[in-house]
Order: sequence, then structure tokens, then C-alpha cells
Amino acid sequence: QVRLVESGGGLVQAGDALRLSCSRSGNTFSSMAMGWFRQAPGKDRGFVAAIGWGGGTTYYPDSVKGRFPVSRDNAKNTVYLQMNSLQPEDTAVYYCAAAATVEPLRRLRGDYWGQGTQVTVSS
Repeated sequence: QVRLVESGGGLVQAGDALRLSCSRSGNTFSSMAMGWFRQAPGKDRGFVAAIGWGGGTTYYPDSVKGRFPVSRDNAKNTVYLQMNSLQPEDTAVYYCAAAATVEPLRRLRGDYWGQGTQVTVSS
């Protein structure tokens, strides 16, 4: 059974940075693509970033491109989301997910999901 656990969320001020982590249990982490998503109150879940199994392929929506680089350390079974220049509109619960490739993640489809971590940005 695959288990994903997000961490690193919290309350910050506008302009601050946070790094989220998603740790995966299981022995096939390095062969799975990983993605980050977020859901603000009253809004649909949205795609934030995806990274291929080797780490060399990444995807972002225009809303976060250049601010939220995604990376992974397969030796540690962990994927990271570095969030820079945070703004109040980035306030949401952030989730990570795993899938065989990045394409389903870009369509908000993952095989496995974490429970989420809250990020709150005050103005």
C-alpha cells in the first residue's frame, strides 16, 4: 500500500517562502511521477506542479511558474515544493499525489493522494 504524507505547511506573511515535503512509503517511488495540487476554501482543486520519475521533467501552470519549483530526492522517497514570494491567494490546502506518468497528474488525476497540509498566507 502506498502512503503519501505532506509536511511543511504553516502560517506565513506575504512575500515569505515555504518548502513543502511529500514523503512516500513503498519501494516504487523512483518509478512514479509526482504532483502537487491545492484547494482553497470554496474552490476546486487545482494543479500546481508535476515532476517525472527521473526529476528531469517538470510542469507548472502559469499561475505559479517561476515561483514554485518542484524537485525530488528518490533516495529519500521525497518530493519537494519550494514556494517563494507567497501571496494571500496562495492560501490553500496543498496535496501531493503519485501516478505512473505526469500526464494524468496534469489532469488532476493521481493514483495515490496524501492528506494535505495547510498553507495560510497573511497580507
